[in-house]
Amino acid sequence: MTVDKGMDGAVAVVTGGAGGLGTAICRHLAQAGARLVIGYRGSEDAAHGLAAALPGSDHVARRAAVEDSAGLAVLATEVAERYGRLDLLVNNAGITRFVPHHDLEALDDALIDEIFRTNWRGAFACVRAFRPLLEAGDGGLVINISSIAGVTAIGSNIAYCASKAAMNTMTMSLARALAPKIRVVSLSPGLAETDFVKGLDPDWWVEQTRKTPLRRLATPDDVAAAVLALATTMTFTNGCIVPVDGGRPLT
Repeated sequence: MTVDKGMDGAVAVVTGGAGGLGTAICRHLAQAGARLVIGYRGSEDAAHGLAAALPGSDHVARRAAVEDSAGLAVLATEVAERYGRLDLLVNNAGITRFVPHHDLEALDDALIDEIFRTNWRGAFACVRAFRPLLEAGDGGLVINISSIAGVTAIGSNIAYCASKAAMNTMTMSLARALAPKIRVVSLSPGLAETDFVKGLDPDWWVEQTRKTPLRRLATPDDVAAAVLALATTMTFTNGCIVPVDGGRPLT
């Protein structure tokens, strides 16, 4: 396989970088020549192991709890001091829990607040913290990892769907507010073959595969390839939702 070096010397911060999607994103970016800052909240060992295993050099793992705005500001200062630049921020950190949509009582206030604090406010806080670095170079890029649930309103719970819809709206607002120095794009995967999904009822995700016109679920590599394309070739794409869902909304 030809190694894409389209990001030689670039610096990327990936929140939730040690998860299923995050790991694939980090690997693709590193193979393209980027230096990675792998953000984690609870997966410290996995994040440091990934940093050591990635191709290339000068990768680091750092605590990046996206609900901690003060901590993000400290991390932004460290990135500035270590690298002197930031080319790409991937807001990949997110949480959810399965709650049937009809069960309004089970979707308690604490869970709603936690989902929005991480999935929406956390992504916004990262952009706010890293904006000066993203603006300082030739032009930065923010990729918000959204979900098909933000458009279809079908997902793990109502609050999760709403948080991803809010992320998509935020993407459009920020793309307008931060242009021309910073592009902002939502990347919207369908159901992806992560360990989380594979741990669910097999009959359910087999059914989701059958309902997808391309007859398979997204893989983490599908999502990572789209991230790399947005960073290297789709450079006139801004303020929109880019689907990676195999055509699932068509059925």
